[in-house]
Amino acid sequence: MLAGAALAGTTAALPTAAYAADRGGAAAGMAAHGHGGRPSRAAVFRNVRPFGAKTPVDLTVVDGRITDRRAPADAEVVDGAGRIALPSLVDAHIHPDKTTWGGPWVTREPASGIADYVEQDVELFRSQRRPVAERAYGLMAHAVSRGTRAMRAHADVAPAYDLAGVEGVGAARKRLRHALDLQIVAFPQHGVVRAPGTAELLEEAARTGAVDMIGGIDPIGFDEALDEQLDLVFGIADRHGVGLDIHLHDRGEKGLTELRGIIDRTRALSLRGKVTLSHVFCLPGLTDRELGAVAADLGDLGISLTTVAPSASLVLPIARLREHGVRVGLGSDGVRDAWSPFGNADMLYRAHLLGWVTDVRLDDELADCYRVAAHGGADVMGLAHADLEPGSPADFVLVRGECLPQVVVDMPQRDMVVHGGRIVARDGEPTG
Repeated sequence: MLAGAALAGTTAALPTAAYAADRGGAAAGMAAHGHGGRPSRAAVFRNVRPFGAKTPVDLTVVDGRITDRRAPADAEVVDGAGRIALPSLVDAHIHPDKTTWGGPWVTREPASGIADYVEQDVELFRSQRRPVAERAYGLMAHAVSRGTRAMRAHADVAPAYDLAGVEGVGAARKRLRHALDLQIVAFPQHGVVRAPGTAELLEEAARTGAVDMIGGIDPIGFDEALDEQLDLVFGIADRHGVGLDIHLHDRGEKGLTELRGIIDRTRALSLRGKVTLSHVFCLPGLTDRELGAVAADLGDLGISLTTVAPSASLVLPIARLREHGVRVGLGSDGVRDAWSPFGNADMLYRAHLLGWVTDVRLDDELADCYRVAAHGGADVMGLAHADLEPGSPADFVLVRGECLPQVVVDMPQRDMVVHGGRIVARDGEPTG
């Protein structure tokens, strides 16, 4: 359970060079000339209640950051009308290349495992009239309108697609750079070894700077090549200076063997702070002593984790992990794709779901669910917390409500979404 989860005090991983360059360009566009004698962008959001405080205050933004200084005389003034101001959210694990969001209904066929889903992925990809860039953009823009400030997007890389998923998500990232910070993972959904040609595509994606991270998937349970897969993906990451984000669905000793292999390679290659593991279904079933030993290694090496809170038995033990300094983010996973008709890329809903599956009921526990969705993913992605404090990114949402716990339960409309001090969505719709 999340009760009492401590969410502060961990060191965020450094962004990769490709991501930092893209983020720098976006920041330059949003900040509107804060250097070289040019005028700065400034705004005052009046009459807002940070985290549901009883007394409204003004939030002043200059060059995309919250400030406690007096606003410039020409600052834009926006009336918050007493709404609650909350940090924008971070989706630490999503697959926008696979989505059918905004398109016609898709009837799905039975599937009994990853291999079946992979085949259906290919069939769905070939049946889509809209390119990846259009579908991904639609989903990502929707996420922005629901208060998402950043996401880590896994894009399938396989001979069946070549690099179409990476390129499509990259095009959507450029269109939304004013509103969303995005990292791209080259994800070998079809396996690294079992799908010949995939390793070469991963190498190309990393070499050309098209991605920020290299992925992997169940080296034993799916790829059936533990050492070969891990040696390949770690080698690519080490050569090109990118990070790693590996899907681990395997449970029990199989999953722990994979986890130990990843820990050993992270330590040997000095990739501290550059490795993330997604799902990690082998952890929830451990005894407290076993979990503590594994968590100590993860924390020491800066290996971060993500969960999508799929069920009470598979959600990661976030509070226990964070006691060892392990960064844990929350994500959407797939959204209306071949795997599932469900999903909505709404991270407030995901925070609500996290509270539901972990059976929380106290105000502090509900607030912790929101903080995992807001700050946990920021830690995983190497972003500063948008905590509404002076100097923090001016990334926040305005909603009507009584208090933060009530917002997590009721999930009100996001009336206004602000990114870098710029209004990027109003009344649940992107502003452009």
